Amino acid sequence: MVDYKEPVQQVRLLTGDLDEGENQIFTDDQLKGFLGITDGSVQRAAADAIDVIASSEALISKVISTQDRSTDGAKVADALRKHAAALRQRAKEEEEVAELESFFTAFDLTGPGRQESEEMRL
Repeated sequence: MVDYKEPVQQVRLLTGDLDEGENQIFTDDQLKGFLGITDGSVQRAAADAIDVIASSEALISKVISTQDRSTDGAKVADALRKHAAALRQRAKEEEEVAELESFFTAFDLTGPGRQESEEMRL
């Protein structure tokens, strides 16, 4: 059973790289590399991984038509890049919220625990 609480598996979940064994797009080490590049941000690591997939798709697939099927690598790559941009935006929003929360928790508004008229003792 896969533990999706682990950052590597969370990146795998966001990128759709859910196959096990030889069918995985990225190795665990590669995903750890993306996490290292992005200082542990799962969304940013997934966005970078998706960008790599998009670049590969654009380079390899191009426009292919056979019988009743066709594929356009550039369109697929564009859709993947939009998904990556959405992940980066979500990561940015979460980071901004975390920064605001840390600002408000950085100050002790309850005071040192003494009565209002009591003098401060050293």
